[in-house]
Amino acid sequence: MNKIIDRTLKERWISLHVENEVGVLAKVSGLFSGKSYNLQSLTVGTTEDETVSRMTICVKSDDVTFEQIKKQLNRMVEVIKVVDLTESPIHMKEVMFVKVFNLDAAGKEELFQIARVFSADIVDIGVDSGMIECKLTTRKNNELIALLKTKFHRIEVVRGGAVAIESISTCCI
Repeated sequence: MNKIIDRTLKERWISLHVENEVGVLAKVSGLFSGKSYNLQSLTVGTTEDETVSRMTICVKSDDVTFEQIKKQLNRMVEVIKVVDLTESPIHMKEVMFVKVFNLDAAGKEELFQIARVFSADIVDIGVDSGMIECKLTTRKNNELIALLKTKFHRIEVVRGGAVAIESISTCCI
């Protein structure tokens, strides 16, 4: 019996625990670039153990390619643990700042209303501009950007990449 292979590209999430040493990020990202895998997002930070860093990686790939990525990461000496978060219940957020320019009084009020609806914070305001700080999911940040583009002529976006962790419980209350 032949196994059906899914070649559909979809976002896949991996959490890596790696040695917190110089050059580890370059080796991991080099693996992706060397194989022509495109990273959607990559964030790195230390964990509760200062000798270990955690990388959260999002890559768009098919099933076969994703399995190859996980196998190659597992072979790296500096990688302590590879966790596939793709099908797991997770908590995920992405930090994003958006500057909105050329605002009059009505535009500022509209910006405040939009920020409130998205549970974002206005963190800076100028004579004719404002800045929003968001800690939302990637999808919600994309929706916010799309809305801001329709409402305002000029925006500037800085995104920090997503971090994710497995849920403690898998059931809803």
